Amino acid sequence: METLITRWWWIRHAPVLNAENIIYGQMDLNVDVSSTKIFFQLAEMLPSNPVLITSDLKRTTLTADAIARAGGKFPKPIKEPALREQNFGSWQGEPRDQFNISRGQEMHRFWIAPAFERPPNGESFADLIARVAPTINRITTSCAGRDIICVSHGGTIRAAIAVALDLGPERALSINIANCSLTRLDHAFDKEKKTAIWSLVMVNFDPSVCKSLIDNA
Repeated sequence: METLITRWWWIRHAPVLNAENIIYGQMDLNVDVSSTKIFFQLAEMLPSNPVLITSDLKRTTLTADAIARAGGKFPKPIKEPALREQNFGSWQGEPRDQFNISRGQEMHRFWIAPAFERPPNGESFADLIARVAPTINRITTSCAGRDIICVSHGGTIRAAIAVALDLGPERALSINIANCSLTRLDHAFDKEKKTAIWSLVMVNFDPSVCKSLIDNA
């Protein structure tokens, strides 16, 4: 029996420069990459000769660049607009504090809004999962057997976990994804039986904690 393993190494972008604490969603803001230690630690952990993917928002490309400067051996990134953060529509640019006050008891504990609520002129988290899933499936097929490093967004990584583990959208929102954290999803394809299964190797891993935990993953 021959099994083809495709490894997705998901990294959430560095902290966004957001002094006004606004809801930014798909707004194209800069990130703080001044704390270089975390990028050196990521560079040590990540595989060589990967496929490198980012969204088309600069906070992901700037984070990938910071890891590369720290020693990550990456090719030129492939930019995938479908892997952007959730589009919060008319809510984008609104101060979070004011937004939370206006929501009152409807404020979501883990996210901006419940998974099936669609902001005006935007998309719901369930919509995000539907947007992300075909791209993940396409890349997994086209890059089968490779290591895929994807620098992306908190919502997008939650969506990827939902796709892999067949989680309901609201359940997926309870997963925490911190800035610069590492999540790995492995796709195993049985070439004889033509069947596939995903496994969650790690989620929201802080590279500064302990590199040895993934040395044998």
